[in-house]
Amino acid sequence: MTKFCAGWLGNSFVLVADGLESITDVLSVLVVYFGLKVAVKPPDADHPYGHGKAEPLAAVVVSMALMAAAFAIIYEGIREITAPQGTPAPYTLVVLAGVLIIKELLFRHVSAVGDSIGSLAVKSDAWHHRSDALTSAFAFVGISIALLGGPEWEAADGWAAVCAALVILYNAGKQLRSAVRELADNAPDESMETQV
Repeated sequence: MTKFCAGWLGNSFVLVADGLESITDVLSVLVVYFGLKVAVKPPDADHPYGHGKAEPLAAVVVSMALMAAAFAIIYEGIREITAPQGTPAPYTLVVLAGVLIIKELLFRHVSAVGDSIGSLAVKSDAWHHRSDALTSAFAFVGISIALLGGPEWEAADGWAAVCAALVILYNAGKQLRSAVRELADNAPDESMETQV
């Protein structure tokens, strides 16, 4: 919410977009939490093989939310490129520097937890933090260019938003592909079979 407010008050669309992406992060954490809670339930009469598919389903929901946020950011970024709304405020760079550090640390921590428990949903959520860090890095560059370049470079804010959204789309697609493969019960690759 801090990024969203700083972007709104500081006239930076890319920071507003970054804040919106962070809001989807909060929602996705809740989805992952409830997905994991369901996944650990033991088998019952309706689910004789257990509830394990709840976890990749949660990863699908998270990935789809990321994709929706990315398309919204691209749409608004293009509007910002074609009709810039002015130069962002310099203090937005300070907000972004803090966000970059926090998000990268969160990515590393959540990713390590996902690896330690072997959870696709938790690893998917970790990539939310990495996507947020990358989005913030693009925002930092775009705002810096807009500030240093002056009025004729105001569109850099919109370009940064589009670039950030493309990174978000790529990461969401990667996570979605893994979750769908798990839901479809794809066989492991030949090297895994040979190893086993």
